[in-house]
Amino acid sequence: MSSFVDIVLAAAKNGALLLVTYCLIIWGYRVFLHPLSKYPGPLLAKLSDAYAGYFVLRQELHLQTSKNHMKYGAVLRHGPDKLIFNTTSALQDIYLNDRVAKSFVYDLTRQANGTANVFNAIDKDIHRRKRRLVGRAITERAMRSFEPTMAGQIDIFLRRILQSAQAREPVNMTRFVKQLSIDVVALLGFGYHLNTQSDERDRWLAEGVVKGNFRINSYMNFPGLRHARIDLIMGLLAGKARLQYGELIGRMVGSRLSQARDAQADLFASMTDEENLDGEKPLPQSEIFQEAVFFIPAGADTSSAAVCATLFYLTRHRSVYDRLANEIRSTFTSGADISGGPKLTGCQYLRCCIDEALRMSPPVGGTLWREQQASSKRAGEPLTVDGHVIPPGTQVGVGIYALHHNERYFPAPFAYKPERWLASETSEDQRKLMHDAFAAFSLGPRSCPGKAMAYLEMSLVIAKLIWYFDFAAAPGRLGEVGSRKSGTVGSLAERLCKRHPWTSTICTSEYRSLLPFRFTKPGGFGEFFRRLLVLSIAAGNCPNSYSVSPPLQAVLSSKPPRTVLVVATTCAYMAVPASVYGGFETSLENSMLVIIGS
Repeated sequence: MSSFVDIVLAAAKNGALLLVTYCLIIWGYRVFLHPLSKYPGPLLAKLSDAYAGYFVLRQELHLQTSKNHMKYGAVLRHGPDKLIFNTTSALQDIYLNDRVAKSFVYDLTRQANGTANVFNAIDKDIHRRKRRLVGRAITERAMRSFEPTMAGQIDIFLRRILQSAQAREPVNMTRFVKQLSIDVVALLGFGYHLNTQSDERDRWLAEGVVKGNFRINSYMNFPGLRHARIDLIMGLLAGKARLQYGELIGRMVGSRLSQARDAQADLFASMTDEENLDGEKPLPQSEIFQEAVFFIPAGADTSSAAVCATLFYLTRHRSVYDRLANEIRSTFTSGADISGGPKLTGCQYLRCCIDEALRMSPPVGGTLWREQQASSKRAGEPLTVDGHVIPPGTQVGVGIYALHHNERYFPAPFAYKPERWLASETSEDQRKLMHDAFAAFSLGPRSCPGKAMAYLEMSLVIAKLIWYFDFAAAPGRLGEVGSRKSGTVGSLAERLCKRHPWTSTICTSEYRSLLPFRFTKPGGFGEFFRRLLVLSIAAGNCPNSYSVSPPLQAVLSSKPPRTVLVVATTCAYMAVPASVYGGFETSLENSMLVIIGS
């Protein structure tokens, strides 16, 4: 018996020795002999992708990437076969280069059946076909016809805010905005009423998407997890949410398949329209399912994250808030007047506020990996990025969060300064630098096709919120939610703020983005106070003649000032048309109404 134990122990000892020897050889090669050995970067990153995997687990990879650029420079080695750049020239060389394709890591994000969607399709021809089909549903022209549906969902959102304002309850903006965005994108995609704003049944979706995309982010930055079949464990952890998501997508697609193709002007119709595909074949049902798997969370996340970030910054920069409120309230005569078109497009400061929030807290803040296309490698063509000849087999990319916080392109990068985007306040040369470095929607043929939809939704939501309400950060600890110092005691964000001096500015001023890839933004709590129109009624013209005058501010309590509806008239009674007050409420029953006159 003892001899058998001795044999087992000896075998284990020899196995461990072989493993250590193997690791030392591999690590030695990667540090001293690898083609990327000349590039600076953290030692652990040179040894293994587990370095990135660790920071993905901590939900801080984009922050660590930015920190490493500050230490090592504009190009750094962030994995055994990875280079990350932090310049606009690299952004162009990588994402606008025909010799470059999506990295092999996108293959790891596919579902079990292996069908690619517009996000993870590596083959350029397949991606081009899918993007063309998807893009037809979210062009600016398509958005104009879809806008009334979107506006209806925004009205539901505003009613919910109003209810909280009347109850004097802080609003969890992440929850409210994400539910709005999910309902909008479900209608745009498949004409399906998820109704997460009014019905609790499918509200699990937002959290389920976060869990599913944590898996995607992990595989893209630590591919060894997939090769080690860790996905089986992740599948078990996702468990019920993953099954629910699949069932929900199946329900949505099935519901749409039961209708005529032209019953809705939605994504489904654009993917199955045999008459207007310019020779393309419509997508089969299996591929439609995969497009829905990606379209729902992707379409909801960008706009919801940007709206929450913008509101977060507005509540912490009163001068910005006042300037934006003045622009919105002087441009539109009523809430119902706020719609897509020249007036909304002309609100330049609104666009600046949104773009500055997207710069500071981009929905996709991590690195979208690329590598030299196989055909280019076979042809022996060199790949050059920002003057560096890239060895074949190397993954390259630009960390969007790090680039957006590069002081070379954005002076005072951790300060929320929407005016930096205005032509009247920033030189043309500086604005060109900023626009070249701004990549919130990526760029090139693989950029986000839903940019027009996102900007329309973001602009409508923020403009209507500011028209109807005054708002501020919630008091106490709730008011810190969304900042990097927020969270429960001992949370990762709180420990990061205490541990690393370089984050001191971020902790106090920046909206917290957890994952370097999509789908999780812990938003702030805010208090909303009903803002009402101020009308002055011309005497003798009752009850139909009125004109909108500048807002009248009155301090009614210890809360921030609210605008009070004041009707100045010689009439004993004045009926204010609902169209003046706004489309989402049919009466002034719950409003503060002051009658001046007889």
